[in-house]
Amino acid sequence: MPPTLYPEFMRFVGVFAVALCAAAQQTPFTLDQVLSAAFPSELTAAPSGGKVAWVSASKGVRNIMVAAPPAYRGRKITAYTEDDGQELLELRWTPDALAIVYVRGGSANGRGEIPNPAQNPSGASEDLWTVTLDGSAPRKIGEGNSPAVSPKGDRVVFVRRGQLWIAPLDGKSAASQLLKARGESARPVWSPDGARIAFTSARGDHGFIGVYDVAANSLRYLDPSTDDDREPEWSPDGRSIAFLRMPSSGVRAPREAHRAGEPWSIRAASVETGAGREVWRAATGPGSVFRGVTARNQLLWADGGRIVFPWEADGWTHLYSVPAGGGNAALLTPGAFEVEDVALAPDRREVVFSSNQGDIDRRHLWKVAASGGAPVALSTGRGIECLPAPTSDFNAVAFLAADAQHPMHPAIRVGAEVRDLDPGGIPADFPLLHMVTPRQVTFPAGDGLQLHGQLFLPPKPAATGRSPAVVFFHGGSRRQMMPGWHYMYYYSNAYAMNQYLANLGYVVLSVNYRSGIGYGMEFREALNYGASGGTEYNDVQGAGLYLRGRADVDPARIGAWGGSYGGYLTAMALARASDLYKAGVDFHGVHNWATELNIPVTGPDYKIAFESSPMAFVKTWRSPVLLIQGDDDRSVQFNQTVMLAAALRKQGVEMEEMVIPDEGHDFLLHRSWKAAYEASIRFLERHLK
Repeated sequence: MPPTLYPEFMRFVGVFAVALCAAAQQTPFTLDQVLSAAFPSELTAAPSGGKVAWVSASKGVRNIMVAAPPAYRGRKITAYTEDDGQELLELRWTPDALAIVYVRGGSANGRGEIPNPAQNPSGASEDLWTVTLDGSAPRKIGEGNSPAVSPKGDRVVFVRRGQLWIAPLDGKSAASQLLKARGESARPVWSPDGARIAFTSARGDHGFIGVYDVAANSLRYLDPSTDDDREPEWSPDGRSIAFLRMPSSGVRAPREAHRAGEPWSIRAASVETGAGREVWRAATGPGSVFRGVTARNQLLWADGGRIVFPWEADGWTHLYSVPAGGGNAALLTPGAFEVEDVALAPDRREVVFSSNQGDIDRRHLWKVAASGGAPVALSTGRGIECLPAPTSDFNAVAFLAADAQHPMHPAIRVGAEVRDLDPGGIPADFPLLHMVTPRQVTFPAGDGLQLHGQLFLPPKPAATGRSPAVVFFHGGSRRQMMPGWHYMYYYSNAYAMNQYLANLGYVVLSVNYRSGIGYGMEFREALNYGASGGTEYNDVQGAGLYLRGRADVDPARIGAWGGSYGGYLTAMALARASDLYKAGVDFHGVHNWATELNIPVTGPDYKIAFESSPMAFVKTWRSPVLLIQGDDDRSVQFNQTVMLAAALRKQGVEMEEMVIPDEGHDFLLHRSWKAAYEASIRFLERHLK
C-alpha cells in the first residue's frame, strides 16, 4: 500500500472497529463466526477404491481433502496455510486413485496478468501440481490448466496459452508442447485406450473437434464446418466421437432473450476417417437454442450405445437419451422442473442428477436409467442436495448438502445411510442456533409477473413494531437463491450476510427475479431483459412494494444490496425508485450496458442498452450508495464503477467507495469479503437505522 494512503486506511479501519463493536452488541454472534464454515467445491469421485476428493476453503485457506471407505472421514492431503487468493481447481484422479492432479492459481487476463489479490511482490502463477495420498509434498508439473490424465496414469496433457502441452507424471522430464495448432485449443480428453487425444479448437466465428494421434504424431479435424463444434465425447470402444454442433452466424449474438433459433444438433464422427453424420437434431421452437447442465461433458455416452444430453423442448431443462446410431430422443426426466447437476454412474447404466422436482426452490438428488424409466428419488425433505459424484463402489454417491442452518458440506449416501464427510468443516462456535429459517414467499412484480423469494425475519421484533428492511438481488443473472445455504461460494457468503442482517434487526428479502434459473425457459429468457430493455426493474419495484406493504416493515427505511447483476439492479433501484429505496450497497455492478458490452455508439442497440442502465437515470438518483469493487475485476469492467462515481459526484448524490486493489470479481480473499461486508453493515446501519 502506498505510504500516502496508509494513515487514511488506518482511520477507515478505526471507524469500522467502532461501528462494528456497536453492531456486534446487537447480535448473538459475529460476522466472522457466520463466515467461518469451510466451503467445499470441486467434489470428485476416484475411478477406483470408492474414494472422493474435494477442495475445502476455510476462511480463505484452501486445501484438498480426501475420504475413503469404510470410514469416509475427510483428511487433508495438502498443507496450504494462507488466505492468499490462489484457488485450487480442476481436481483429476490418477487411474490407480493414489494421486490427484490439480491446478493452483487463476487464469491470465488479456494482458497476461495472473490474479494476485494478496499483492505478492513475486507475483502469482497458474500451475499444474500433483499430490499423492501418502502425505508427500505436492510436486509442480508445469504452467497451465485443464489437465487430463492418461488412462495409463503415466502422462498428463494440459493447456498452456491456448496450446496443448504434455508432461510425465513421474517428474523425470519437463513438460513439452504436444503440437502447434491454429486457434485456441482447449478441453483435452484421452481416448479410452490412451492412443489419442480429442480437443476443441476455437477459431472465432467457428470451431472444430481435433484428434491427435500420439504414436503417429498426426492431427485430424472431424467433420469440419462453418459452425461451432464442442463437447467431444469418446465412444467406449474409442472408434468414434460424439459432439455438439452449434449453428454460427459469424457474428456475436446480442444480449437478449433467446427462446428460439437455428436448431443445434448432435453429430458423431469416425476418428479414423474424420467423416461425420448427424445423430439427432433439435426441433424448431423451444429448445432450439442449446441450454446446458453442470456436468463433466454435455454429452454422456452411456451403456447400450445411448447418448444422454440436455434439452428443453417443453420449456424446462431435462435429460434425454438417443441411440448413438440415430433415432428419436427419449425423455428421461418429465415434469415441470429443471435438471441442474448431472453425472454418469461408473457402470454407465444410470444417470444421477439434481433437480427442483416437486420442490421448486430447492435441489434434491435423483437417478434414472439411461435407457429410460421412472426417476428414483435419492433425497427429499427440507434440505438442499446437489453436485452428485457417484463413486466406483456402485453403492455410494457423494454430494454437497445444506439446509437453512447448516452451510454446504460434503456428504455421502452409502446405501440408505447419509454421512458427513467433513464434520469439522463447521466450527464448534458456528452460530447454528441463531440461523433463522427463511420463509418461501411469492409476490407480484410491477407488471404482475409472480416472483419467488426468501424472507428472513429478525429473531426479535422491533420495539416499534416496524423494522428496517433490505432487498438482496443476486448476480448472474442465471442463478437461483434458495431457502438455505447456497452451493456457490459467492452466494454462500451472501446467505451468511443476509442471516447477519436479519440478526441485526432487518427484514431481508432475497429476490429470484426474471432472467434467473429454476422456473423454466420463458422466465430465464425473459423478454427485453438486461441490456435489451431492463424489464427486471419491474421485479425491483415489486420487491420494494411487497416490503412496504408489510405491517412489520418501516416503509421509510427500505434499502437494497447486491453484487454483479445484483449490483446492476441495486443501482436501478436507487436511480429509478429513490422514493422507495432509501440507500443501497452496490458490489461491482453493471451501470452502462452499452459500454460494458462494447456496443458501437452508432449501432441501433446502443440506445436500448444505455436506456436499460442505471446511468440513464442518474438525474433522478437521490439515495445514498456504497460502491464496492476490486480493480482486477475480470467479469465487470472496473470503469463501470469509475463512470458511475463521477456521475454521482456531479449530481451531488451521497456516495462512499470501497476499492480493493488487485482483487477480482468473486473476491478471492476471505478477508476481502469480510471487509466488504463490514463496510456494508456500517453503511446500512447509518442510513436505515
